[in-house]
Amino acid sequence: MKKLLLTIIIFLTSLSLFAQSKKIAIVIHGGAGVIKRENMTPEKDKAYREKLDEALNAGYSILENGGTSEEAVISAIMILENSPLFNAGKGAVLTHNEECELDASIMFGKNLNAGAVAGVKTVKNPILAAQAVMHNSKHVMLSGKGADTFAEEQNLELVEANYFITERRHKSLLKAKELEQSQGYIERGNDEGNNNFKYGTVGAVALDQSGNIVAGTSTGGMTNKKYGRVGDSPIIGAGTYANNNTCGISCTGHGEYFIRLGVAKDVSDQMKYQNKSIEEASEHTIQDQLTEIGGTGGLVGLDKDGNIVMEFNTPGMFRGYKKTKETTVVKIYKGE
Repeated sequence: MKKLLLTIIIFLTSLSLFAQSKKIAIVIHGGAGVIKRENMTPEKDKAYREKLDEALNAGYSILENGGTSEEAVISAIMILENSPLFNAGKGAVLTHNEECELDASIMFGKNLNAGAVAGVKTVKNPILAAQAVMHNSKHVMLSGKGADTFAEEQNLELVEANYFITERRHKSLLKAKELEQSQGYIERGNDEGNNNFKYGTVGAVALDQSGNIVAGTSTGGMTNKKYGRVGDSPIIGAGTYANNNTCGISCTGHGEYFIRLGVAKDVSDQMKYQNKSIEEASEHTIQDQLTEIGGTGGLVGLDKDGNIVMEFNTPGMFRGYKKTKETTVVKIYKGE
């Protein structure tokens, strides 16, 4: 009996040590753009860093305790969606018609399953709607009223449309419309210095103890957008991609360019077909291909070994990561 008990203890200890030795990691972003230190007050800088840190630690805690990469990504993104600091969920930018149209996507690297929503207006956390599409629908993307209806049928939390609107974003829209009168229709990214425009997005990629990679992205799109415009964030392969054999990627930037290049999957394809590292592939995609066609923005990602990338061609990107046996790293500006 004593030998059996000793064997069980040794076995359980071995399992615990094995789990602890497995690499885990999470990387997040909160948007890229003209984000310069001189344009940020110390208070705002502190607020952004604290919220990014909160999201990272929430996701990492799940991974550390044996949770899945999907749970970690959802947890981190929901924290950012619920914060008025970022262009996703609460605090999303406004369309030309002074409302919020929200997009989100998620992808599971083990079996390439994915889900996305575009143009939802009443789902408190769009990333949960994307997750519901992935698990409970035979489709990959749902849009508009149909997506809102699906979310309601899935018993997700719904809110009044004005829940998402903040004074800051409303002022940005009014400024954009003023400029539209003098310069023509404007639908573009954010200059964090004057807060008139925003193409910020939030996203997360995680690797769990089982070696599964999940990537997710959520956004409010572009200030002053018209005609039901949809960017790259809900498009699998453009704004979000995950494959256990290569990497997971979440993008942020001027979506039209990311769609044209299929940025997220392009990184994975370079790793798969050209044997590049995630660092080499990400740098080539953002600094060469994206820059060459006039696109701006960035991406975060990790590979199957937990190597982290946070690549961008703008003056700043809200970003951070945490991985096995390392402290949390949060950055905003280029050169940090």
